[in-house]
Amino acid sequence: MPIYEYACNKCGQEFETLVRSGMVPDCPGCRSTDLEKKLSVFATPGSSAEADPAAGPCGSCGHPGGPGACALN
Repeated sequence: MPIYEYACNKCGQEFETLVRSGMVPDCPGCRSTDLEKKLSVFATPGSSAEADPAAGPCGSCGHPGGPGACALN
């Protein structure tokens, strides 16, 4: 059973719900079935924003010219 994200076109509430085969979801706020399926964003195992430090103008940005070749220096 996949989890889908929806936005209700009637009341504007956004929510997630489990959807079984053949099931038509409804808004938990107003019970409307006039919903828009949203694009879900998912996480991959082992990735996080904290694990990847932000690149800066110090030569650590991976510029192909090597450290010090960055135009920001």
